[in-house]
Amino acid sequence: MRSKNRRGVSFMEFAFCMLVMVPLLLGTTEVGLNMINTLQTVQLARDAGHMYARGVDFTQVGNLQILASLGQGIGMSTSTGANTGNAQVILSELRYIDKATCTSDGLPSDSNGNPIGCTNLGQWVFAQRIVVGNTSMRTSTFGSPLTSGPNSVTIASDGTITLDQQCKNSGDVATFNNMISPYSTTNNTVSGLPSGQVLYLAEAEALGFKMNPYESNPMTYSYGIF
Repeated sequence: MRSKNRRGVSFMEFAFCMLVMVPLLLGTTEVGLNMINTLQTVQLARDAGHMYARGVDFTQVGNLQILASLGQGIGMSTSTGANTGNAQVILSELRYIDKATCTSDGLPSDSNGNPIGCTNLGQWVFAQRIVVGNTSMRTSTFGSPLTSGPNSVTIASDGTITLDQQCKNSGDVATFNNMISPYSTTNNTVSGLPSGQVLYLAEAEALGFKMNPYESNPMTYSYGIF
């Protein structure tokens, strides 16, 4: 027979175990939910980039609704505003400014064939920028066209930027931090993007599952280049 002095010991052991198990369970739940959120953010950036690179116009209401349905699980909204939804998609069309691009803008060349007045020669610049969702969440990792100051860029209603600004306006330069080289040379053979070709960049960010004290402001981010 069990001793009366040992009554309640199992209850105390269970209570002490719960001091460890309950926080562990909550933490595991938080991590699991944010892993799902991360996968959905990666998929949103990938799908948005694929469509954008294939010419889908995300200034049209119907296409915005498709984008919102893709990001429904992470709170994507079709409206653009500082506090609209829990997700954001940044779409950028990028062009490398070489000599041929400067010439196509009508800029003259010197006796050595170098363009005159082509400020952004040898730089990646923005040809279009579209932001959908909660615009207060973040700025692009790859920079943004300047919209104020002496080198401000004029962006049309559909997000496009003129070729003249791409060539001449230093405020339109993207920040790649040497991540992408437009041309590479192997055994004296140059390969890479032909002159005038562009890259399509899709960035997505979403607010994750909050659970203090584990995560007070969890954010997930992904990008894709096409």
